[in-house]
Amino acid sequence: MTALVERHGLLPPAARAARFSAMVVIGNPFSRELVVRSLQSLGARDVVEAASIAEARARARADAPRDLCVIDGALPDGSGIALVSELRSLGWSRGVLLSSAEDPYTVRAALASGVRAFLVSTSAAPATGARPPGAANVPPQRPGTTRKAAGAEGLSAREVEVLQLVGDGRSNKEIGEVLGLSALTVKSHLARIARKLGTGDRAEMVVVAMRAGVVT
Repeated sequence: MTALVERHGLLPPAARAARFSAMVVIGNPFSRELVVRSLQSLGARDVVEAASIAEARARARADAPRDLCVIDGALPDGSGIALVSELRSLGWSRGVLLSSAEDPYTVRAALASGVRAFLVSTSAAPATGARPPGAANVPPQRPGTTRKAAGAEGLSAREVEVLQLVGDGRSNKEIGEVLGLSALTVKSHLARIARKLGTGDRAEMVVVAMRAGVVT
């Protein structure tokens, strides 16, 4: 694996000094076992495993937030990037994303979702089938992508400004401070953006807008 992007503070000082807890969400059982063993060798005292978004959600709601969560970018039932954002809202703040793609769209979306580290790994390909040769750097096209990209063309200038700041990882409050708006107004802009793009996930909104050339 090669570290492409890493943020400071992946683990708190207490977790680094002592043993830490983790959750690994990877569809491929062989890759999942490899990551689990690697974490245990680094001092993980308790590692729970999940093979899908649905299973990870159930475990996140049943367990207290863990020190670290390692997530595959392409899970059998959806995007690992979206899962990172969802887990953050539940208190799982330290996420590491594994991805077979290293294109700027994926990296930007991952940072917007709040990941602490982005790792490029050939073992992160979906367990349901291999990609064709030369396709590793092409972001996967999901159903409705064309329609969503068309919706991006209908964004207003203010909505584009808001979305650009979302892509920089800013919170609603921070976006409001930059643009001179209240957090409630920013939330209203995001609701309109979500209707136009057909998704309310912040990371996916940024990806759709970047693919349409609306934000950079």
